[in-house]
Amino acid sequence: MHYDVIIIGAGMSGLAAGIRLAYFDRRVCIVEKHYAFGGLNSYYRIDGREYDVGLHAVTNYAPPERRSAPLAKLLRQLRLTREDFALCEQRFSEIRFPDCRLRFSNDIALLKEEVAERFPGDADNFLRLVSEIEAYDDTRLDRTYQAARPILRERLDDPMLIEMLLCPIMFYGSAEEHDMDFTQFVTMFKSLYLEGFARPREGVRRIIKAIVKKFRANGGEIRMRTGVDALQVCGERVVGVTLESGETLTSDVVISSAGYVETMRLCGDGAWQSETEEIGRISYVESIAVLDKTPAELGHDATIVFFNDAQRFNYARPDELVDLTSGIVCCPNNYTGHEELSEGVFRLTWLANHERWMGLDEEAYATQKRACLQRFFECGRRFLPDLKQHVVCTDMFTPRTIHRYTGHLNGAVYGSPHKRKDGRTPLANLFICGTDQGFLGIIGAMLSGITIANLHILSKS
Repeated sequence: MHYDVIIIGAGMSGLAAGIRLAYFDRRVCIVEKHYAFGGLNSYYRIDGREYDVGLHAVTNYAPPERRSAPLAKLLRQLRLTREDFALCEQRFSEIRFPDCRLRFSNDIALLKEEVAERFPGDADNFLRLVSEIEAYDDTRLDRTYQAARPILRERLDDPMLIEMLLCPIMFYGSAEEHDMDFTQFVTMFKSLYLEGFARPREGVRRIIKAIVKKFRANGGEIRMRTGVDALQVCGERVVGVTLESGETLTSDVVISSAGYVETMRLCGDGAWQSETEEIGRISYVESIAVLDKTPAELGHDATIVFFNDAQRFNYARPDELVDLTSGIVCCPNNYTGHEELSEGVFRLTWLANHERWMGLDEEAYATQKRACLQRFFECGRRFLPDLKQHVVCTDMFTPRTIHRYTGHLNGAVYGSPHKRKDGRTPLANLFICGTDQGFLGIIGAMLSGITIANLHILSKS
């Protein structure tokens, strides 16, 4: 079977690329190894309850009048409406460090006020930084790497303010340990602090169903439970994919959302093997508790809390199974318009060590999951003192889960630290979209797929 384009992975970026190409009459086939759409942002059902995977927030939220915002651009490119996503805004979120808290919302004015009150010596510096970020063109694909921390130290005087600003940004988008590219910092600053958080009324399935329906309605083909065993290479081009079933599909172009290293390893030639340092190390453990009351009824009003127990934020793969010194608390009920949720949900996310989790046998794995759940309750009491007595049921995922369902080496949520913004690979007609292209988050992932489709296929027409 021959296609104009084969897309590896039915995550957000792959589906968005497929929709864009299908609009222009390309014959497109998406192949997905698993049974669920969405990749890192999917959902599953246990005992009649649906759980979101990955989705704490849709970042890059913007009201309808902001037509130049990423969300508005995305909707235009995919010919979708705001109601297709039904996004509800956050109430407010927090960054909690020892003896200091910063609140922020979808209005940057709140964060400006908080910084001025808690870091008065940096109030004007912060305003200048915000203005610089607003004027910075982070969409350029040719920018070279600049470390963010040294630049921030030039702009801001108080080290704790720098750490507090970095904490949510790195948790939600840095594949690099300890630091990140300044352009990536700007992108994430805009998406978190200038644009903000929202959540679909029915969770991530609302978005997935909308884009899958759009892709199929425009003639796109999706093959689920169809893993790719190898890419067929002839000279400097990919000529097709061999599926795990043994079937071969041919195409003019292949777009992969599987990750750069993971994709190049499918080429089978040692010449394509990537260096070890290109494999990401950032992975997570997340525990989820369903409650018989909402977090707000139990006294917790924040939508998301990013916490850190030291003056400096240590963003790195921990030596132990999990790093208990920092994390993310997410309460989906604390989005406006989520009053219809019949049960409360409390989610806690920690940095985790993929190698240690993968090294456990099944008995030890089950034991450590139980231990993590106990730590979850202990940590959760900092936010909801009566958490345990209101728990109806729990679930959790680990780096092993991430690796199993995404194929990402090291269970790396944000892929390789080395991003390829133009999506190019050493092969002329093989392109990368998604995490390793560099646009992160649900909106960013879909814009990544659109960007690669526009740049390398539709612009050549």
